[in-house]
Amino acid sequence: MNRVYLEKIDGSRHMRRFYAITVTPTLFRQWAVVREWGRIGSPGTVREEWFDTEAQAQEAADRVKAKKEKRGYCGRKEEALGL
Repeated sequence: MNRVYLEKIDGSRHMRRFYAITVTPTLFRQWAVVREWGRIGSPGTVREEWFDTEAQAQEAADRVKAKKEKRGYCGRKEEALGL
């Protein structure tokens, strides 16, 4: 299971957002990209997209990550988060 956690914090706009992307196997021998986003400290919105192979799922997750980083989200180390 691969997990990426991104944050976008802008104090001048009172913005504290997160975006989490996880690639995980499903019970039906497929792979899922699970995306969760919202305000830091509150429950987020969750969306799941299924793929036939792990490579397809990882490619989709990498595209989402690149898009979010382009919009100003920055990654954090999972060890610091305790994940």
